[in-house]
Amino acid sequence: MTDLLVADHIHKKYGNYTALNDLSITVPKGSIFGLLGPNGAGKTTLIRIINQITMPDTGTVFLDGEPLDQKHIINIGYMPEERGLYKSMKVGEQVIYLARLKGLTKAEAKERSTYWFERLGMMSWWNKKIQELSKGQAQKVQFIVTVLHRPKLLIFDEPFSGFDPINASLIKDEILKLREEGATILFSTHRMESVEQMCDHIALMHKSNKILDGRLVDIKRAYRTNTFEIGLETANDSLSGLQLLQTEVLNSIPSNWEMHEAHFKTINENDLKIQVKIPEDLKPNELLNFLAAKGTINHFVEVVPTVNDIFIQTINAN
Repeated sequence: MTDLLVADHIHKKYGNYTALNDLSITVPKGSIFGLLGPNGAGKTTLIRIINQITMPDTGTVFLDGEPLDQKHIINIGYMPEERGLYKSMKVGEQVIYLARLKGLTKAEAKERSTYWFERLGMMSWWNKKIQELSKGQAQKVQFIVTVLHRPKLLIFDEPFSGFDPINASLIKDEILKLREEGATILFSTHRMESVEQMCDHIALMHKSNKILDGRLVDIKRAYRTNTFEIGLETANDSLSGLQLLQTEVLNSIPSNWEMHEAHFKTINENDLKIQVKIPEDLKPNELLNFLAAKGTINHFVEVVPTVNDIFIQTINAN
């Protein structure tokens, strides 16, 4: 897979304040790349540089192998966190006008606008003004403006902000479909569940520096703790039977396994949930065999750290 977007050693200062410090990222073609970080990390500055709203002090941005230039604006679709629509202009006219600024003919703009308005159930808004729409409705219009000209690179800054759960799910599905159709997507969000569901790659920024990046699956693998969750069932249906099972497991566990009474949870009268961390040199099958001797195992799964867990752990460490 080749890279569509490359930011190479980008520096940006505003007076004495460093907004970006030697930042480099690569966004593969046909991927969804999550740009993460707390407020003030430098995400918006990077997005503004990619959109040529501001320029880096040093470093270069490449789009599809070429140094970024004014001609590339037509190849980028940008949905800013602060939406940029004309409030007193009619919705349909505005979408066509903005599409023509991106190089579409009037006929192309009308055809594609109609397609998207029908797809998202918005045809009744065509002759309304933006100021007559709710915030969520206006954001759907902004989404259409962003994707209408079918750019190579789509940039979404907090794309789900202000959406109710139904419309957030709708836009998420549309973004995933755009990736399936070949679009490359960079998005910034504080919604970690969206990162889990959508991203192929991520970069985590903090205090103007990139502190983590790579394929999401590789990052999650690197943060594994060798912790497993097990559902254990005893033939004794009484609570006392569970207590005996818990005591038996605790008393027989090897000293180098990290399992404590707090890791036990009673699910029902004869089902116990256990969470245990085992040493790196111990195979999961050994844990499985150990617990199978204590009861019937009906659930056995590795506890994989969430993006939110990794985010908090990495930020706190830096």
